[in-house]
Amino acid sequence: MSAAAPARLAVLISGRGSNLQAFIDAIAGGTLNAQISVVISNNPGAAGLCRAATAGIPTRCIDHRDFASREAFDRALAAELANWDVQLVILAGFMRILTPAFVQAFSGRLVNVHPSLLPKYPGLNTHQRALDAGDTEAGVTVHFVTLELDGGPPIIQSRVPILPGDTAHTLADRVIAREHIIYPLAAQWFISGRLQLTDNGARLDGEALPATGFDYLDGGC
Repeated sequence: MSAAAPARLAVLISGRGSNLQAFIDAIAGGTLNAQISVVISNNPGAAGLCRAATAGIPTRCIDHRDFASREAFDRALAAELANWDVQLVILAGFMRILTPAFVQAFSGRLVNVHPSLLPKYPGLNTHQRALDAGDTEAGVTVHFVTLELDGGPPIIQSRVPILPGDTAHTLADRVIAREHIIYPLAAQWFISGRLQLTDNGARLDGEALPATGFDYLDGGC
């Protein structure tokens, strides 16, 4: 029996592309059966575009400042994605709030990573908010994207302890290391047919995932 053909991914970025690199590394290491068809940024100065080009991945820049409205930008973004016939769209530090028309067009194959244990701390400044609240742990969530900002069904979470003397910066460093593990893992679940978004939430291997997603400790499944 021949191996399945690599799935086609699009990765959307706005900055340095550290999660993009995690996907590149997972593909090179054989743990993610995919190819990155295109990397798209809304920011022409995004360092991740150079990272992608170095890896031989096609890149496109669609500068949101060139559009009169959020809807017009999203239409251009969707049109560009249509050219690549991708199976999964990865938001990797893509700093845009997407409009309903875009989200609905890619429903069920649009995922994001958020640096908190959702539903705690949607939005920005998640690490400082966890510190200010006196939390004992923080973490990261990979989730399907729906119309609710950072509110789509969680797929997988990974927790890290908050240590004495932690700052938002030191905490972020430990959290992003977990992002780089669980985000490609969630993508592999999807492209292998194990993970789906249904009307009743996310399902893995035919079973409903918990409200906070799969709890990743020091191993996957």
